[in-house]
Amino acid sequence: MLPMVARLRIALSSLLLASLAGCSGGSQVPKCIPGESAKCYCPTGQQGAQTCTSTGSFAACVCLPATADAGAVDGSDSAATSPPDAPAATGGSDGLAEMDGAEGNDAPFATGLQGVFAPTGSMNVARDYHTATLLPSGMVLIAGGTDVSDAGVSTSLASAEIFDPAAGTFTATGSMAVARDGHTATLLPSGMVLIAGGDRDGGPLASAELFDPAAGTLAATGNMIMARLGHMATLLPSGKVLITGGWGPGYLASAELYDPGAGTCAATGHMTAARAWHTATLLPDGKILTAGGVYLASAELYDPAAGTFTATGSMAVARDGHTATLLPSGMVLIAGGVHLASAELYDPAAGTFTATGSMAVARQGHTATLLPSGMVLIAGGLDNTLNLVASAELYDPAAGTFAATGSMAAAREFHTATLLSNGMVLIAGGLGTSGYLAGAELYE
Repeated sequence: MLPMVARLRIALSSLLLASLAGCSGGSQVPKCIPGESAKCYCPTGQQGAQTCTSTGSFAACVCLPATADAGAVDGSDSAATSPPDAPAATGGSDGLAEMDGAEGNDAPFATGLQGVFAPTGSMNVARDYHTATLLPSGMVLIAGGTDVSDAGVSTSLASAEIFDPAAGTFTATGSMAVARDGHTATLLPSGMVLIAGGDRDGGPLASAELFDPAAGTLAATGNMIMARLGHMATLLPSGKVLITGGWGPGYLASAELYDPGAGTCAATGHMTAARAWHTATLLPDGKILTAGGVYLASAELYDPAAGTFTATGSMAVARDGHTATLLPSGMVLIAGGVHLASAELYDPAAGTFTATGSMAVARQGHTATLLPSGMVLIAGGLDNTLNLVASAELYDPAAGTFAATGSMAAAREFHTATLLSNGMVLIAGGLGTSGYLAGAELYE
């Protein structure tokens, strides 16, 4: 069997699904910190761990029977532990099992606020590291991501599908010209969706495509100037899209603007720091708050009128794999990140970050969704012991605290969370305890 292709992560210490061996198509990304350990994908019934070498790449995945001790791998004492016993799995995509109730090693989590997750129709293809975009029709476009091929290797996807909230079902739509995961998807004022960059089986992409909801098709548009993954794309009030940072290879400080009218990208000012797997949030004044990224606590503001970035206050700690959510007050909630349960608030008026209440569970690769109530739903992710979690929490801006809410049926990370027109939140796909997930849930 061919060696598994490297899967690119939004966070340096994230769960890796495969190790790269002899992959062509672009420079490799430094995937880990030497000495760290992570879980890795193994066939159903086995568990695996891999250790980061001195070159910044993971050694081959070591798979052992699920009943065996997968603790130390290649001399490491900190390899991830296996998931605990879980309910029987149902058939997933491409021969992988999909869990209908596993919570990884998520600790017992008492529900403090009302709110429940309920299953809805499953996607046609299991996927993680995909995108989900709410369309003007109220339907949701799911595009790309990662799955496992019939040959048993992790592979990028070109397929796309549409979720219909009224029917609770997913149906296939036109596929992308280029398979990709870790890309961005931005709803344009025209109702079309810009898909840009990402990874294709180990190499960053510069290509971009437009999804036309009326035709149900994707067509090529102008390429980005730089190939990027781990970048951010933010719709500006002008209708242009600001694309920042990422890995290309090397961490990028460059930024560019996509003009939907011309269908082209043009350079704009550089960020003050090269960053990838950061966040980018449109503020009420039209500026963009760019925060964190691998190894970074710094933040900066992009001024569309001037086309420049300027430094603003820094976060208390460096974060990547975190989330950033604009609150009704105009403040921005920064939550979690690699090994972090802490959260901070950015005040645009003062240009500073201040601590707020912490989450009950450290999370990276989670989602954060602003609800109609003004609260923020935090769901899933990977905790600080590298275990997937199914629990969810609600952040109350008035109290500055997090409280538990209902848990998802399946533990997952690298999933998507989309606020629907009916006020529910669609949770779709992700990486589960037994592999990639096709299942979806609704939170209300």
